[in-house]
Amino acid sequence: MSVDLPIRAALRPARVPADGILEGPRVLNRGESRPYSLFSLTPLGPVIGAEIDGVDLGAPLTADLRAELNRALLEWKVLFFRDQDITSAQQRDFARNWGPLETNPFIPTGDSEQVTRFARSSAMPGFENIWHTDVTFRPEPALGSVLRLIEVPPFGGDTMWADMAAAYDNLPEDVRARIDGLTAVHDFIPGFERFSDLDFLAAHQEQFPPVEHPVVRTHPESGRRMLFVNQAFTTHIVGLEREESDRLLRLLFQQAHVPEFQVRFRWRPNSVAFWDNRATQHYAVNDYFPHARVAERVAIAGDRPF
Repeated sequence: MSVDLPIRAALRPARVPADGILEGPRVLNRGESRPYSLFSLTPLGPVIGAEIDGVDLGAPLTADLRAELNRALLEWKVLFFRDQDITSAQQRDFARNWGPLETNPFIPTGDSEQVTRFARSSAMPGFENIWHTDVTFRPEPALGSVLRLIEVPPFGGDTMWADMAAAYDNLPEDVRARIDGLTAVHDFIPGFERFSDLDFLAAHQEQFPPVEHPVVRTHPESGRRMLFVNQAFTTHIVGLEREESDRLLRLLFQQAHVPEFQVRFRWRPNSVAFWDNRATQHYAVNDYFPHARVAERVAIAGDRPF
């Protein structure tokens, strides 16, 4: 079949599956959006991204608050918090409410354990500029990340996220049927060869061999089905001829570029983003050179995609 299809630009309306439970473009498979009682939530788009007000990330979370924040994370995929004057240790403590922490083996941590520091300036320009899901080259990619901006440029430096559940829902039916059940290979080298020494990468190939993940992942908590391929780390689809694999992946990679599936966040100092790495891709916009942009990120260990 041909997969050179146009990108769909309109969100698929809610539909009723066989079990009779309404399934919309944002809500969980077996639940519906309900009000939040422990904080205020302001959506930043129809399917992804919401700003939370009334939560101090430097204070311990109660079980009820953690549960309600998790419900918001599953529904909105990325949560934003303003004016959080917290320390690296408090950022770590907040992230640990969702599980053990991990670090990216190819990005050094700063002075604080398990905190990765990104400091961009005229001496160290940014180089992100690619849609990706973090560390999918691992057998168990990260559950999520908590990113805090410490120094923000006078303009630019936004981050964008794309909802890969909405992207999957809005694929043509024949494409969804084609990719369900397929697996793809993920490798760290394509994502890091642009800015890493080749000898350094070669030395880590035995430690991080290529892995296979499903092209369509089922979210372990919400039950939503989501595209789980990304341009940074996915190299090919297992069992397809290379030309067909490349053509199909080009189509699937393009879905992250659809504005209707995205949210774009303008940072201020002490703003925090908490995103579900299982359900999203993100893109750090590199449009602020030569100004400084300093951020710290904490990543939460995940599970094996299925």
